[in-house]
Parts: sequence; C-alpha cells; structure tokens
Amino acid sequence: MTNDLLYCCKMRDDSDSPGAAAELLNALELDFSTWENREERTTWHTVYATDPETGRAHFEQLKIAVPEWRTWGVQLTDPEYFELKKEDWAEVWKKYFPVLPISERLVIKPGWLDYQPAPGEAVVDIDPGMSFGTGQHATTAFCLRVIDRLARENAAHSLLDAGCGSGILAIAGAKLGYDPVNAFDYDPDAVRIAAENFARNGIAPERLTPTVADAAVYRGREEGYDLVAANILGHLLKAYRLNIAGWVRPGGFLALAGILSTEFDTVAEAFLPLGFTEEDRCTEKEWTSGLFRKNA
Repeated sequence: MTNDLLYCCKMRDDSDSPGAAAELLNALELDFSTWENREERTTWHTVYATDPETGRAHFEQLKIAVPEWRTWGVQLTDPEYFELKKEDWAEVWKKYFPVLPISERLVIKPGWLDYQPAPGEAVVDIDPGMSFGTGQHATTAFCLRVIDRLARENAAHSLLDAGCGSGILAIAGAKLGYDPVNAFDYDPDAVRIAAENFARNGIAPERLTPTVADAAVYRGREEGYDLVAANILGHLLKAYRLNIAGWVRPGGFLALAGILSTEFDTVAEAFLPLGFTEEDRCTEKEWTSGLFRKNA
C-alpha cells in the first residue's frame, strides 16, 4: 500500500541571516523547504521525510542540533512535528496562519479554517495568500485594535481605510458597525483582491467598494471621517500629510502605521502643526504606530 503522507518538522527562524540555517540543514543532508512571511518578516523551515521512522529521527536530530547552532547565531524556535498529505505539500504554508484574536470581540480567520465565533464576536475571513494585510503584522494589528476600541467606545462611526491592501481594516470596520466605510489603494491588484475579500465576508458592493487611487490626491467624503487608518510607508505619510489631514473631520482620529520606529518621531512632528495631538503610540519590533486626534 502506497504511503501518501509526509512526516514533517517545522521551525521558525529568528536568525539575522535565515540563509545560515538553510546551509546547516543542507549540511545534515535533510530534505526541507523554506517559506518567508514577508508581511511579518519571519521565516519558517520545514524538514520532511517519506516514512514515519525517518521523520521522527529527523525531529530528534534537530532537537539536539538546534541548541548547538545558536553558537553560530542561528536561532530556530517553535519546533513542531506533524504529518501532511503529499497532495497538500504545496499548501504547507497554511500551517503558519492560525486563527488570530485581536480583541475580545474581533478575530481574524484564514479562509480554510473552521471557527465558531462566540456571541457578539466579529470574524474577519481573510486569505493570507492573496495580498498584504493578514493581521499578523504589528502595524495592521495596531489599526485593528484602534478600530475596535473606538467602535466600542462609540467614538467613531465613519472609517477610511487608506492603502487598504487586502481590505482587512475596512472589513473589520464594517463588521464592527462603522458606516460609511471607504477604502482605496494605489495598486489595482490589491483593490481587486480587497473586493473579493469584501464579498467573502458578505459585504455587499453597494455598501463597500474599494477604489484605485493615490494618497496624494484622494479626496473621500467632503465632511471627512471619524477615523482614518493610514497604513502607509512613513515617507509617503509625510509627503502627503496635507491631503491626509484633510480626510479627518474636526475632532476625528488618525491612525498612522507602516512606520519604522526610527522614522516615527519625524512623521508625528509633521502632523502636529496640522492640528493633531498624539494620543497613543505602540512599538513592536522595528515598527511604531500612533493614534492622533484632530482638534475640533
């Protein structure tokens, strides 16, 4: 009888140079694949075998080798042994995207996983393989928490998702009761994928349709938005700050994300003269995000 399983061990690579781990795995003559999550800037290595005895032997071998490799700066963590159908090998990367709780009432769920939401819990169904914006990245998670908090506090009702990527922020806003919600991105492929994700989440086009636009010239609602989530690179936030400031109604909020920590202070200082006050900031890894309020 043909065995249609692969016997695998996956490990997260937190090394400064992921290529070093690959060289050591090659030196052990192991069969493996490497997958990089560019959004989260993490790398995973999956070692595999075609029979369970070899698979377990690999796992035990790696448990001994991994601590020794730390002396060479190779930091492999979270080893996990699992079995996988050979036909599913091309989709092994899906193991790296679990259900992700953002708050007590907001959860991000990959489309292939089953999840039973608790009463009052909003679930955003996203395909992580499609576009930037899965909730795992620190900047996206910050914006999601802000969207949830301001909705819970009844402090914001209209939302603009600027640089929407997969549309995850707009979807979360719609599911948490924001209305109206608008979204745009300069990348036509991102806008197409965002529209598909809106449909996947049961959001009708007449309620929310993403548009292709540039932050330098996008206008949005004439009266502005209660909350603008601008998850855009720091140098663009500074360059387009006058237009971005105009999206926020007096008394409204601006979440600035996608900013390297080394750049954040200069970005924040660019918005303060435009009538904004910094209310909160969050630093995670090399990223810093902030919440600002526009003077009424």
